[in-house]
Amino acid sequence: MAHDGQDIAMAESVILDDLLALTGAAIAPAEAVLNTAKDKLKEAVVVDERVSGAAIEENQCAAHGLAWLATYVEALRQMQNWADRLNEQGTFGEVEQLIHQIAFGEYLWQIYGGIQMNQGEIIRLQDIGLDQDDMRALMKPAVMSLTQNGNTQAARMRLVKLMQEQSANITVGNSGLEEELEMIREQFRRFAIEKVEPHAHDWHLKDELIPMEIIEELAEMGVFGLTIPEEHGGFGLSKASMVVVSEELSRGYIGVGSLGTRSEIAAELILCGGTEEQKANWLPKLSSAEILPTAVFTEPNTGSDLGSLRTRAVKDGADYRVTGNKTWITHAARTHVMTLLARTNPDSKDHRGLSMFLAEKTPGTDDHPFPTEGMTGGEIEVLGYRGMKEYELGFDNFHVKGENLLGGEEGKGFKQLMETFESARIQTAARAIGVAQSALDVSMQYAVDRKQFGKSLIEFPRVASKLAMMAVEIMIARQLTYFSAWEKDHGHRCDLEAGMAKLLGARVAWAAADNGLQIHGGNGFAMEYKISRILCDARILNIFEGAAEIQAQVIARRLLG
Repeated sequence: MAHDGQDIAMAESVILDDLLALTGAAIAPAEAVLNTAKDKLKEAVVVDERVSGAAIEENQCAAHGLAWLATYVEALRQMQNWADRLNEQGTFGEVEQLIHQIAFGEYLWQIYGGIQMNQGEIIRLQDIGLDQDDMRALMKPAVMSLTQNGNTQAARMRLVKLMQEQSANITVGNSGLEEELEMIREQFRRFAIEKVEPHAHDWHLKDELIPMEIIEELAEMGVFGLTIPEEHGGFGLSKASMVVVSEELSRGYIGVGSLGTRSEIAAELILCGGTEEQKANWLPKLSSAEILPTAVFTEPNTGSDLGSLRTRAVKDGADYRVTGNKTWITHAARTHVMTLLARTNPDSKDHRGLSMFLAEKTPGTDDHPFPTEGMTGGEIEVLGYRGMKEYELGFDNFHVKGENLLGGEEGKGFKQLMETFESARIQTAARAIGVAQSALDVSMQYAVDRKQFGKSLIEFPRVASKLAMMAVEIMIARQLTYFSAWEKDHGHRCDLEAGMAKLLGARVAWAAADNGLQIHGGNGFAMEYKISRILCDARILNIFEGAAEIQAQVIARRLLG
């Protein structure tokens, strides 16, 4: 039977005899539909030559649908760039060709018929204001050939057959990255296999903090100073290297992959907004993990609306006293410094009255997690993403040195924070890829090992199809994330690309974990199986660093502005 499926896949490859030409030709029709959608939506939301926030909210489903449509079109562009690069290098093999044709076949069909924003919300072109005449832009030979022949059962079965023949510890398909980055990937993959994966599930089940030994080893490997410039004690590597490291550590366990996020955010804040003295003092310590930071932004009643923060910082001579409450603070107990956003102008009602502080604190212990005077805290019990723990914090005349006002100037905190969002979202997209890859790893192994009705689960087409689509969508999200990192490394504004990578990556991770649990059947619902943890870990990705709805809103405003 497998032989017959291979014959069908080969027959289809004759229909798709010039795959790269076909996929290349399919991009322009998708772009045309996107441009029409933008024009239609602008008519509804642009008032007096400016995008109206109220009009965006009135047309929220259409606006967010536009964000998803643009994300799909950019994803196809980056898949084409990936395929072209591999083809030039002579490494565009059968696995890569199958991934590419399935990706185009599926995403083009979804553009035409409906894009899944999540399981319960499908956005269709008519929801964005397009009519049948507008949609006919997609009725081009290349698009029609790919939608009919790209993502078929035979293609998916063939891809999974090839996946079974390769090592379990490598990624599916050539990443397209240069050799140096692949060497970094291999180094951190080995670390994850040896030091993280054997223990991650116990850390999750026991709700334990990741051991300090792991943090110390990661510090020795340079994780916390990866992108900090060499003159400030770091390694001065690219954002692309950060992506690869985050991806592979998160593949082991999202908690470990997220340890570097706190240092990345803190370092980016200081590099972009700090004084020279602050850079000289803090960056070498962050890089070596002599100090561990935590980000203290969110408040109980504000969520994504950071402009309405109430925590206040009042002048006390040359210093400040902070009073207020914060929530969802990751890794708060055993850290040394908080990047703390507070209101320094009590008369302000929006983001212009906010300032950022590098607020020092004493690391706590299990028995006394928050020993610093003027500060209290309590743990928030969570479903997943447990390795650093989440906390609510209270501040009552908490002392912050005046020299630790970031940049030495009040009222710049929100702007300073915005400057970190590109890197934070690129890194979050990378973590999502790692979690999705983890779901594929454990589900693939289970599908091979588990026997039902006299054969392995992987031999059933719907099981194999789930695994194939995991591999395909992981590669799509990966290429979009690599592109956003490349843009950042080359000094280009990339909030749009980073937002798209995060938006898609989070959905891909959840889909992979959910389908992985389905492959496990009833066993997947048992806490002893790793997939139950991966599902819990995957769920947070659509919420933190910008909830999916906020992310889509930001993307839409950028597209329409």
